[in-house]
Amino acid sequence: MSLDLSTGEPSSSSTIHSSSTIKSGNHVLLRLPNGDVRGVKADKDSTITVGRLGSFYANELIGQPFGFTHEIVDKKLKVVPPRTLQEVEDTDATNELINDGEFVQPLTIDEITALKQSGVHASDIIKKQIEMHANYALKTEYSKEKYKKRKEAKYSKTFTTIEPTLFNVCDYWFNKDQSRIRDVRADTLSQILNLANIRPGGRYIAVDEASGLIVSGILSRMGGEGRLITICDTDSPPAYPVMVQMNFEKTMVNTVLASLNWATAEEEYKPIVPPSDLPEDEIRSERQKSRLKKRKGLTDALTNTREELFAGDFDALIVATEYDAMSVLDKLVPYLAGSASIVVQSQYGQILNDLQNQLRNIPGYLCPSVTEGWLRRYQVLPGRTHPTMMTSGSGGFILHAIKVYVHS
Repeated sequence: MSLDLSTGEPSSSSTIHSSSTIKSGNHVLLRLPNGDVRGVKADKDSTITVGRLGSFYANELIGQPFGFTHEIVDKKLKVVPPRTLQEVEDTDATNELINDGEFVQPLTIDEITALKQSGVHASDIIKKQIEMHANYALKTEYSKEKYKKRKEAKYSKTFTTIEPTLFNVCDYWFNKDQSRIRDVRADTLSQILNLANIRPGGRYIAVDEASGLIVSGILSRMGGEGRLITICDTDSPPAYPVMVQMNFEKTMVNTVLASLNWATAEEEYKPIVPPSDLPEDEIRSERQKSRLKKRKGLTDALTNTREELFAGDFDALIVATEYDAMSVLDKLVPYLAGSASIVVQSQYGQILNDLQNQLRNIPGYLCPSVTEGWLRRYQVLPGRTHPTMMTSGSGGFILHAIKVYVHS
């Protein structure tokens, strides 16, 4: 089920996703004990490898609901019951008398490795380390909790499945490689979708060079209703790696999404297409007939998409590209309806400030404004709620304007 980033509530776009149960072919996000998130694909009869945690049979995961914690035992999965948060009672202990020398922990790495190879459970290894730790009793209760968590992250072979909702996938990519999604953070993405007024049944144009994150957000909000035309550099439909992880239903995406490249988006351009209609006596085999039928279908789809774009009356234009933003707007804004939203995202504020100054001198753009999102994450634990020590500096910048008709 998808999550509306603006409200935190389940949205109507859940119909475009597969069910909340893991199916064969689904992409799944796994949260490891150290907090890292890894993406895997659950194909039937395959084996999934999760780094140092080892590997397990994908069939063990298929059919399970998202959100469960699993432990890998001999390539099989064991469901781990959820742990409740315990209130930590502070004591008079301090850390000032602790001496973290090399002899504080007499249990050596070789001994720990031998225990792991002999099949001793991770919890027993951690318990043994605590018993042999010379200064463990001197630690504060908070320090003891941190110590246990560090050891669990090191020795535990558990992971938690995360449903690939828009929020979770955006957060995963931002932490993995934020430059590939043009620094679009989850809060920035929600602002883009809200400013563009994305809704089921709407008609939109998008230029997405953020690995498909913008397109995924739009499709998630549309819920399988409406029309989205993307403009890209490639002749074939672009490969959006973010979109692959969203587990969208193919039938619902295919009825909504269409793509053109910059050449075919020109009204004067005449596409060069190979012949698809041949006389029956020139068709030599069923294979050739099938190939010609497929070619005709692609040609008709291209023609219909171009006609749809040139007919105009779209509800919004969303742009996230390295190209000059003004040239993109000059080309695509004429296809927007009156009062349509225009949203441009950039990693750099100066680019949008220059664009804002240009749009202020053009009567057809109403109230161009530039904003930057700011996000503060909090650790929420009993008695230990506080802002996280590290946070991202920026989620990019957004320009928003409204198209208006100007009468001379």
